[in-house]
Formats: sequence, C-alpha cells, structure tokens
Amino acid sequence: MAGWTLEADYQHLATDFGSLDAVFALEGEQLTHDPLSEVVRVERGGVRYYVKRYRSAGKVYHRYLPRPRIKAEWQNLKQFAKWGIPTAEVVAWGLERRHGAFVRGAMITRELPGTRDLALLARDNDSRLRDRAWVDHVSRQLAAHTRTLHDHHFAHNDLKWRNLLVDPQGTVYFIDCPSGSYWGGFMLRYRITKDLACLDKVAKYHLSNTQRLRFYLQYRRRERLNAADKKRVRHIARFFEGRE
Repeated sequence: MAGWTLEADYQHLATDFGSLDAVFALEGEQLTHDPLSEVVRVERGGVRYYVKRYRSAGKVYHRYLPRPRIKAEWQNLKQFAKWGIPTAEVVAWGLERRHGAFVRGAMITRELPGTRDLALLARDNDSRLRDRAWVDHVSRQLAAHTRTLHDHHFAHNDLKWRNLLVDPQGTVYFIDCPSGSYWGGFMLRYRITKDLACLDKVAKYHLSNTQRLRFYLQYRRRERLNAADKKRVRHIARFFEGRE
C-alpha cells in the first residue's frame, strides 16, 4: 500500500512530483547518499527543490515501526510550521508499505533561497559571527524557537549548527529533524539538556562566554541565573566531555 500527497499549490508539478514512482524516477544533483537514503536537488520553473528518498528503514524491526524516519521528518517539519518556527516548506510526502513493512518513502521540500547553515559559517569563520548585533539577533530567535519546542514537550535530538539555516536577513530556520519526538519526565529533561548541549558544542569555539550565557538566559526568559540554572549550565557544558 502506498500513500502520497502533493500540496494543492504544486499540482502543476504532478508529472514529476505526483507519485512515489515519479519521485523515485527523478534525476538531479546528488547531495548525499548512504545505504538507507539519499538527497537530490532538482529545479523546476526556476525554483529548486530537495528530494529526500529512503529505500530502506534499516534493521528488520525498524521496517515495522509506525513512524519510520521519513515520516517523522515530514511530520516534524510540518509541526514546526504550525508552531510558528520557520522551516523548509514541505511540498510533497508519502511512503509505501508491503505486508505492514516499510518499503520506501520520500519527502520534497522547497529551497530556502540564500540560506547557509550555521556550521558552514563556523567552518568558514564568517565575519557575521564576530558581529555582536547579528549574533544577538540570531541568538534571540534560536532561544525562542528552542523554548517553543521544549514547551511542547518536544526535543529535536539533533539540534546541531548544521541543522540550522540562516538567510541574508538573519532569519533562522530549523531543518532535518528525523529523530525529534515528544518526551516526558526525566527523559524530557535529559533530551532538553542534550539539545542545549548540541548547540553549545560549536558555540563554545566561536562565541564568547557572555554570548553563550546570554543565549541561555534568553532561552529561560529571565535576567539572571538561579541555583537550578547554574546546575543545568554546568551539565550542558560537560555533556559531551570525553565524546568529542
């Protein structure tokens, strides 16, 4: 059984985007490839689209999960949009099962023009990271959006700089979230700390301690740390010790 959805605004692209068969037949610029999935970029009508295709769910038991990775990806991005978090527009999505087992699935997103991920800015030592006003503008957005996720008991689980895009106006976009999910209790607290530690893992090399602390305070929506905050900040700073 196969299910596929193409958004109404993109029905003019049904020849290429209108079915799983058509999407898996698309040829374009290959950006990533591994045993489970690949991403290709195609251009139609002067607009570029990213096509992510999964040909396997991996281990045998993963094939029977109710929410395989590709389904989690499109559902999470669409949920981000509902929460007011800027993200890539999901144009089409769907998957195929046979006897209850995952066979293949795909998702198409529209390009966010002019964006670069924060990891690339760090790698290239981009001058914007030395602009205090720009860093503060980005930091406030990132803190607010991350807090929105966590207020909904949702953790990204891979909140790395490479999964955060920024456009020329300094708008931050959240992308690539196949392992994000809802949690509760101790596990939610742990996942929240992990999200914040993932962000700080690169920040500590490119931002000042003051900027890092300011981000945490923006996230907490307060002016100064209390005792619980100090304990969490220490935990965040040590989270990846021995694993880098």
